[in-house]
Amino acid sequence: MEGKENLMCQSGDSFNPWVTSSFQVSCILVTSHFFHILLKPLGQPGPFAQLLAGVVVGPTLLSRISKVKDFFIQASSAEYYTFFSFLCRMLFMFSIGLETDIPYLKRNFRVVSIVAGGGLFLSFVFAGPLLWLLIKVFRVVDYRLTFYLLIFTVLANSASPVVFRMIAETKSDTADLGRLAIYASLLNEMFCVVIVAMLTACTTNRNFKTALVVTFVTVTIIFLNKYLSLFFNKRNRHNRFVTNSEIFIIMFLLTSVSAFLETTGFTSITCCFLVGLTFPRECKTYRTLLHKLTYAVNTFILPVYFGYAGFQFNISSVFNNLTLVLSVIIIVLCAGTRIAGTLAACYYLKIPRNESLILSLLLNMKGNYDLILINTPPVPGKLWEGDIHDLFVSVVILNTLIIAPVVAVLLNRDECFSHHPTTLEILNPESELRVLACVYIPRHVSGHVSLISALSGCQKAPIKPYLVHLVELPKKRKSKLMYHQLEDGDQYSDEEDYGGNDVVEISDALDPFISETKILVHQSKIVSSLLTIDQDVCEGAKELRVSIIFLPFHKHQRIDGKMENSMEEIRTINHKVIRDAPCSVGIFIDRGQTGFQQPHGSPTVQNIATFFFGGPDDREALACSKRMLMHSQVNLTVFRFIQTNTRQNSWINNASQKDEEVIMAISTAGAENEIDNAFVDTFYNRYVAQGKASLVEKHVSNGAETLEALREILDEMYSLVIVGKGGRRNCPLTTGLSDWEECPELGSVGDLLASAEMNMNGSLLVIQRHRHSETEDNFITP
Repeated sequence: MEGKENLMCQSGDSFNPWVTSSFQVSCILVTSHFFHILLKPLGQPGPFAQLLAGVVVGPTLLSRISKVKDFFIQASSAEYYTFFSFLCRMLFMFSIGLETDIPYLKRNFRVVSIVAGGGLFLSFVFAGPLLWLLIKVFRVVDYRLTFYLLIFTVLANSASPVVFRMIAETKSDTADLGRLAIYASLLNEMFCVVIVAMLTACTTNRNFKTALVVTFVTVTIIFLNKYLSLFFNKRNRHNRFVTNSEIFIIMFLLTSVSAFLETTGFTSITCCFLVGLTFPRECKTYRTLLHKLTYAVNTFILPVYFGYAGFQFNISSVFNNLTLVLSVIIIVLCAGTRIAGTLAACYYLKIPRNESLILSLLLNMKGNYDLILINTPPVPGKLWEGDIHDLFVSVVILNTLIIAPVVAVLLNRDECFSHHPTTLEILNPESELRVLACVYIPRHVSGHVSLISALSGCQKAPIKPYLVHLVELPKKRKSKLMYHQLEDGDQYSDEEDYGGNDVVEISDALDPFISETKILVHQSKIVSSLLTIDQDVCEGAKELRVSIIFLPFHKHQRIDGKMENSMEEIRTINHKVIRDAPCSVGIFIDRGQTGFQQPHGSPTVQNIATFFFGGPDDREALACSKRMLMHSQVNLTVFRFIQTNTRQNSWINNASQKDEEVIMAISTAGAENEIDNAFVDTFYNRYVAQGKASLVEKHVSNGAETLEALREILDEMYSLVIVGKGGRRNCPLTTGLSDWEECPELGSVGDLLASAEMNMNGSLLVIQRHRHSETEDNFITP
């Protein structure tokens, strides 16, 4: 009986430490959610509320009460709190690694590393005088190198989890500046970890050997996870997710390795981040880990971690005059070195001043690796002096509590984080293209994947594709089964059941493409009423900052080649999205086996034709075509239609060049005509003159001749035809084409090409450019 009591309650503890630790975690969660609800309308992010909750629960306020202090702060409670912090730190660093955008980091590594290292040099310089001052004040005799590394880390470190959540909660993680801040903070923290680890390892031979062992273990777990991921993907070929037991194996290995690293005296945050960063992005294991970790990390793990950081702060320790003066000096040095260094780096990179200021403030956030070093003893069993520990904890917490509200105000107000619609026409051909493909059923996936494949044919023109499954919200269902009675893999939210087998089939159709091309398509699902689902699509496109939305057509091709209306609701949704979209919109009419096929891995070249009649929609269609022609398996053919009575000496030779022929169609006058001509000239000089495409002019005088020319063109084998929806207003070349218009959302030419009258075998993509003003809008609502 006595042994059982010792197991439950250690010597000197009035209460069971497991009970007090669990109750403390619950108090921090409840208090942080309360503060988050209270402060969110004021624009304050979660990390600020969670740190504040820890301060309130801790010795600063509630734990000043003697009974609460005796319950929370016991002889062995620090060990349990350290264990909870270790688990939280391991999980969220692994999660951050999983969510890291590797292509972005590769493309912008130079910029990110310069910004991340901006304050390191100044921190090295100013850490010396500060070390001298603190040695005199606290009479530090031993472990001065360790003390210097602690001071340097407090000055230089940027807490990547704090920055990550600050950016994510203000919905700025898709903005260029937001992503730069996230990865600069990550790289800065990794720099600090590596520098401290290397200097520490070089002090003794034993530490150097331990560092080699740590490196070997990290590399081993990375390769082991790669093989486990492939094995689990094959085992669950017909499921959307891998099983819970398989996820447990991966997490058990990660926890074991992390615990081993912690026992050697090295932090595990670098290992956990690298394991997540190098984890295979293909298929089901990665999807399951993201699905399980994202909600848990954001809702439970990070609030507890930040809350415990605030719990360590004791405001009474700051009331000492000497501590107060030192805290102010260190906080000013932290801000000065980080802000000055980052501003200098941004000036070198020619980043605007307002963005540079926000970056410098974001990178001045503390509360992760610096706290680890503060709570790490220089030798086992011997902590830092109480005054030194309390001083640096106060500096870290106060610095973040001061900076976080200022940064939140700037993030919510600054225009550099707001959404600015970017059309394909003005988008740099070599800049990142963000597309959002919407599907309702598995049949829609192949066509949209083919478009994504064609748009991602060149490494110099990166693409970030998103695929969203639109599901109608069914009537409320109730399950009579309890959680433990569910089958393995069914313990997800009710939303996972929405979509039925379509969810699995869509994943199965997408996984081979991701595995073969290594192009990560970000999957998501919108479950909503069909009356409001268009609003969710537009809001999602705005948050993701996409340049174009691809929508499926409401008709599909039958085996006999005729088009059949499969879902009239899709047509209504398409109308609404076209009307309200914050970007350009493309409606894709898939022709199945005779239509456009995925260029990646295709043995045959895909021939594409673009019709250009002039106007903003046709320019947008041509801009989309420019992206596709960069693919080695795509030949672009563009027809430019010009009215006969405005024929001039053409600078274009109608002879086709090799196997590529570009056909464009244009007819209008005035200022719009000048814009069209300038756009065509640029296209000709950059692509046609270099033999990458061909351009042919078709001279017609009215709609009848246009129809005849279209029939002649479609006799050739084109797997995809791209056309703008609107063309030019009152264009004589399309007069009469819309007399029997059936689908006004496609425009006059698009509706004609999609009709049975044209007997077209290839797929059709109709694009409408984003409408910047209501006066420019010419769509028709049902």
